[in-house]
Amino acid sequence: MPSLKLPPEAPSLADAVARAVREGIAAGELVPDTTYSVYQLADLLGVSRSPVREGMLRLAEAGLVEIHRNRGFQVLPPRAHDIEEIVEIRLALEPAAARKAALLGTDEQHAAIRAALDAMAVADEAAFWPADRALHDLLLLAAGNARAAAIVAQLRSTTALLGPPTTASGRTLAEIHAEHEPVVTAVLARDGDAAEAAMRSHLEATGRLLVTNLAGR
Repeated sequence: MPSLKLPPEAPSLADAVARAVREGIAAGELVPDTTYSVYQLADLLGVSRSPVREGMLRLAEAGLVEIHRNRGFQVLPPRAHDIEEIVEIRLALEPAAARKAALLGTDEQHAAIRAALDAMAVADEAAFWPADRALHDLLLLAAGNARAAAIVAQLRSTTALLGPPTTASGRTLAEIHAEHEPVVTAVLARDGDAAEAAMRSHLEATGRLLVTNLAGR
């Protein structure tokens, strides 16, 4: 029987189930070509079937499992191509949004963006990733594109399910913060070209590390 454990810090039971299964896949506890039932997983994790079903749907959207109606699910090993697709979509949205945030954002929006970067600078790892997400979200909203903000939020959630963050490869929180600094500096200076280039550089570097992490597993 697979050995799985619910992470205590997950915001919901469905999130906890999704993370437990993802970690089980990474550890080899859950393997391809084996069908696992919702009932089996619920018993293993000590939860009801509803959060298991919801967690499996999230993993299916991320491409980590394939659901077979009335039978259960099978593991699909994460692929580098999944990360590459996500980064490609983000590259289509976020550099252009950084340009617009620089040129069109209000002084109040720019102040909030600066505050989000400052929060990243003093955050521990638990607080760092929410602050990182908030910064990207504020940039997209300052560009006037709430739909893009929602799309990027979903893509980031999917990325988190596919593998560990880039800190797993030795990248420090300080280094990640430093990559955001030129983006914010350019936005506050209302330099659209520099903001777009800095965001593109940040996303490309992140994408390369995520792919490397996944290949290493």
